[in-house]
Amino acid sequence: MQATTVLVEGESDRLAVEALAFRCDHNLASERVQIIPMGGATSIVHYLERYGPKGSGHRILGLCDAGESKVIARALLHAGVGSGPLEERGFQVCDTDLEDELIRCLGIDAVLDVIGAEGELASFRLLQRQPLLRDRSVEVQLRRFFGGRSGNKIRYAPLLVSARPAGKAPPPLAHLVASFGM
Repeated sequence: MQATTVLVEGESDRLAVEALAFRCDHNLASERVQIIPMGGATSIVHYLERYGPKGSGHRILGLCDAGESKVIARALLHAGVGSGPLEERGFQVCDTDLEDELIRCLGIDAVLDVIGAEGELASFRLLQRQPLLRDRSVEVQLRRFFGGRSGNKIRYAPLLVSARPAGKAPPPLAHLVASFGM
């Protein structure tokens, strides 16, 4: 069985992919799947050189934000990982970012339940009253909550994945994990 390397932008993405893979009964070690946070999309060239067709020849999959998709597409083409839509080349694209996908998938009430279970609902309510955010949508406020405090994306990504109802996951994340067994 060929090894699979899954390239994701950051640590929160890695934790979310691992959480969904676990919930979908994947055994990443026995399936020879490794998930690597790249520390940002622009680092992809290094990882493609190491694991791609000109490196160790792993099957390459990935997850990226829409804003980074052009960088990813160019790097994949340069590394010899085909052309065409990213999804056809094994990369799933989040509309804005993974947190946005998780918020849409779960719904605001479920996301607030997760924040409440972590004892941080008062902190979120305080953030909502900030002058720059008070007139913004709850989705924007939630994304700011997750991205504004160091470690929140990493902390909440697996919690949000675990809070989703069985059989329901953000499409980019669900398609990525489903492709592990292909």
